Amino acid sequence: MNGGQERQRVKKGNLIIVLILCVVSILFLFPILLVFINSFKFKLDVINTPFALPNAVSFAGLSNYTSGLSATGFFRAAGFSVFITVFSVALIVLFSSMTAWFITRSRSVLCRTLYFVFTFAMIVPFQMVMFPLTVVANLLHLDNPVGILFIYLGFGAGTSVFLYSGFIKSIPVAVEEAAVIDGCTPIRAFFSVVLPMLTPISITVAILNTMWIWNDYLLPNLIIGSEYRTIPVAVQYLRGGYGSIDMGYMMAVITMALVPIIIFYFFCQKHIIRGVTAGSVKG
Repeated sequence: MNGGQERQRVKKGNLIIVLILCVVSILFLFPILLVFINSFKFKLDVINTPFALPNAVSFAGLSNYTSGLSATGFFRAAGFSVFITVFSVALIVLFSSMTAWFITRSRSVLCRTLYFVFTFAMIVPFQMVMFPLTVVANLLHLDNPVGILFIYLGFGAGTSVFLYSGFIKSIPVAVEEAAVIDGCTPIRAFFSVVLPMLTPISITVAILNTMWIWNDYLLPNLIIGSEYRTIPVAVQYLRGGYGSIDMGYMMAVITMALVPIIIFYFFCQKHIIRGVTAGSVKG
């Protein structure tokens, strides 16, 4: 009897948790759904009835999409976004993994200090350094799509090195020693043995940084400005003077900007939990 009551209690508890999670999911998804619905409505209807579904009067068809994409130069901006995101993530994965491996395997005071520096970098707000960063980027001629890759490398290295370090601690040193005995140099041992074993956490690092860089507005706007617009920067150019904002266009462009990263996340979300969990074994 007690066992049956316990099972009923567990079922009720699980049901409550499921209901709470459903409510939270709806709250998170509602703004996205609202943007999508309003992307098919005329400008005045978006402003006057933002929560209503499109009807025969307010339905704008695909005109918001065609006009919005043309007004923002969306596909050119998408090209810059893809270039910056892909190559920034590649640099972060490569250099952060090498750095974390060296710091973890070396027991010198310098390496321990570097680890704490990378960890500290995770909690420094971007707003504290954005103005000096802009000046330095101009002086070093990093205010272009190639230069900004190295700036993203610097900002993404803190969290990435932290995640890689926790994962590398779970890899036995004997694996690398065996590779060295077989004739591998330390660098070759890393690329041939260690890096393939870092695949789960590398996928996690790549996913997290991809979502951050793709959606980032402030850094591209400060560093490369309007000359090389990424998608988040291009969206703001739909705004003109007072009263000239076409919210229909803006909703359509925001929807187009969300689609690639949502698809990317749905395909890769399982790797985030797996990689973070594996990286916390001996963190």
